[in-house]
Amino acid sequence: MNDYSDEFLTLVLAHDTNRLILERLPALDVSQAWLVAGCLFGPVWNALSGQPPGANIRDYDIFYWDSDTSWEAEDAVIRRADDLFADLGIVHQVRNQARVPLWFEQRFGQPWPATSRSADSIARFVVSGTCVGVRPRGHDSFDLVAPKGFDDLFSGILRLNPDNPTPHLFRTKCKSYLRRWPWLTMAEDNVTR
Repeated sequence: MNDYSDEFLTLVLAHDTNRLILERLPALDVSQAWLVAGCLFGPVWNALSGQPPGANIRDYDIFYWDSDTSWEAEDAVIRRADDLFADLGIVHQVRNQARVPLWFEQRFGQPWPATSRSADSIARFVVSGTCVGVRPRGHDSFDLVAPKGFDDLFSGILRLNPDNPTPHLFRTKCKSYLRRWPWLTMAEDNVTR
């Protein structure tokens, strides 16, 4: 297994919007805040396909964890994020990971396991190589989480994550990625599923 962590962070920060979000993330004033998903793996796949860092990125996902699972508490954080990122002209999705089990099954047909920290949810994305997160640690330093490693991400391999509770969404997710990055490949063990 290669350690792509430095290259990953360099590519993530090459996208100015990611850098600005990460600079402002502490001002959101929430526990365990991580920038996650497509805005992170997208710049990697863009670099590997010769595209600008921000190409093909639909939104910017932020996970945090709060024991107050009320909609009102999460909505207050979403509104703070609206203000904090208003000048960036982006779509963002801010979600309290302690609250996800309350609505996930109704929306996606399968229960979402309870978590005690937001990083647990990063490990459950449907495609293993997309299980990545970054958060600021201090001035120009960052924490990275990649519970499935970076090999699939940098190889462009789409592999079903066995820790995801919604494997029925795998093909749909792969089709979305393949439309944006046609050079990606589905892992052989997933082709027949």
